[in-house]
Amino acid sequence: MYTSRTNTRRWQIAGVAAVAVAMVGVGLGVAAADETAAPTVNCPAVAGKLPAVPAQARAEIARNLALLNTQIAEANRRLVTSRGEGGPNFVQNAILGPLKDKRVATINRMATAIGRNAPRPQLDVQGLAACSLNQGGGASAAEPTAVPTQVAGNAASGGGATPTVNCPAIAGKLPAVPAQAGAEIARNLALLNTQIAEANRRLVTSRGEGGPNFVQNAILGPLKDKRVATINRMATAIGRNAPRPQLDVQGLAACSLNQGGGASAAEPTAVATGAPGAVAARTVNCPKVAGALPAIPAQARDEVTRNLALLDTQIGEANRRLATSAGEGGPNFVQNAILGPLADKRVATINRIATAIGRHAARPDLDVATLAPCALNN
Repeated sequence: MYTSRTNTRRWQIAGVAAVAVAMVGVGLGVAAADETAAPTVNCPAVAGKLPAVPAQARAEIARNLALLNTQIAEANRRLVTSRGEGGPNFVQNAILGPLKDKRVATINRMATAIGRNAPRPQLDVQGLAACSLNQGGGASAAEPTAVPTQVAGNAASGGGATPTVNCPAIAGKLPAVPAQAGAEIARNLALLNTQIAEANRRLVTSRGEGGPNFVQNAILGPLKDKRVATINRMATAIGRNAPRPQLDVQGLAACSLNQGGGASAAEPTAVATGAPGAVAARTVNCPKVAGALPAIPAQARDEVTRNLALLDTQIGEANRRLATSAGEGGPNFVQNAILGPLADKRVATINRIATAIGRHAARPDLDVATLAPCALNN
């Protein structure tokens, strides 16, 4: 009986020992698996695929090449910290896919930076952006950050000069400018130079962008539209105080390119004002009303005086309208827009004067149809 119990205990001890050995073995296996090196990313080098880089783009290219290395380092850290997470597609979806997207954006920025000052390079962006894994770990290949620089005068590598705009001069096509329009003409001539400078900057910053019609549609076309508006403003300014000049607006507004670069011809901004023969603005000539009035009762004098002064104010307003609208409208413009409304205002004012007198004396029978209409001093 004693011997049986002893044997049973021996078998229990042996079983526990076996289980312990098995558990230790499993633990060692797990530890061995954990000690396997984490994979690292393996990305194509981009620097060697770039053409010669214009001097203006070197700093930006260097920053973006360094950024590619930063993105690789971030992906490697993510591979370590997320090890064992997710399913079989975790690494592709959470690390390699986002890394590719970042590299696409970075490579495109470099192509754009080069394209501003040389032909935009045609890179295999998708191929260069995609990275794989070094399953055995080890250091990722670093992106070279040395920038391939442009050889001076090498047009094939994008060293050709950026074109500039070549626009017709406007100042020499203008007639003598009335003194009243001198300041406005000078401002608009200066604005033409500002528009030329803006177009030249756009030619530099957008170099290599778009298709064969990009420059015409995005730069020369909008420049022409701005010049049309500016030239028309000058013609209108002159026309307010002299005959409106008949300018070849479409011809003067269109600009071409100096393909070899060089400075654009500046628009002269000197304005020849008050030249002999400049036509003065016309003025109105109205009949005198005061001389047609009878003796004015004392009670009506203030009201009559106010309305006589109003007649002068109306004449002043009509003269200003003649000056500011010179050259506008058709042959009946002055009659319909200035002299007609002036006559209507004068009828009402003359009638108020007659009524004011009539409150305290016999109402005067004024010839309103003759006193109200005004003519022009040509």
